[in-house]
Amino acid sequence: MKRRSFVKASLLTSAAAIVNPVVTNAMVADTSAEFYELRVYTLKNSIQQGLVEDFYSKAAIPAFTRLGIQHVGVFTELKPAGQTKLFVLIPYRSLLHFNEILIKLDTDKIYQQNGMSYLCAPATEPAYERIESSIMKAFARAPKMIVPTAKTRVFELRQYQSASEAAGKKKIEMFNDQGEIDIFKRLGFKPVFWGETVIGPLRPNLTYMVTFDDLAAKDAHWKAFGADPQWKKISTADGYADAILVNKITSTLLLPTAYSQV
Repeated sequence: MKRRSFVKASLLTSAAAIVNPVVTNAMVADTSAEFYELRVYTLKNSIQQGLVEDFYSKAAIPAFTRLGIQHVGVFTELKPAGQTKLFVLIPYRSLLHFNEILIKLDTDKIYQQNGMSYLCAPATEPAYERIESSIMKAFARAPKMIVPTAKTRVFELRQYQSASEAAGKKKIEMFNDQGEIDIFKRLGFKPVFWGETVIGPLRPNLTYMVTFDDLAAKDAHWKAFGADPQWKKISTADGYADAILVNKITSTLLLPTAYSQV
């Protein structure tokens, strides 16, 4: 391994272990389940939005594609409170793969050139106000991203925060071992991913994305979910009530951009 790659990989592992003891050396190299990076851009105006969108459509996504990442999602809010935020979802085979991509982007001259107005934006005219990033590990029962058929649809990004790490793990257990993921699939939610946040804000939390043809379909699907006999059985089982496992749920409705690969 080249010295630069070794140093970056070592820093990635040590920093992750400090921030989150759950991240181990084995997890860094694990390829059994994907890792997802979720970037959320806070923007001041349409000029910043244009800069960030141009960066992804003309520089970042083409570079990711050259490096073998095929499914980068870029989304705007369906119902923004003011200027929309931009949500970017990037899949990686492992944390080592994530590090490899960072190193390769550093030396990708086409990427650097095409993304210059974003990458080198002056302090007086920044391309964005702030980026909030999270790294998530895919659930065991859903180890790979499922890319929906290209058609007009609404995406829902949901985050479940827990009061303790034990509660967060128990909620993930509901998805993996108690059949909650199977209910989503059986009812036609068209899931994209499920992930446990291993590095990022508002931990402990899990985040997932599902899709619908339209808002009416979303309402119908969630009504069916709430009435589903299997869900009622799981959610009332000893130790699995949402009231003790989840203390905050955030739902954001999103629309894919024209160039989004998800």
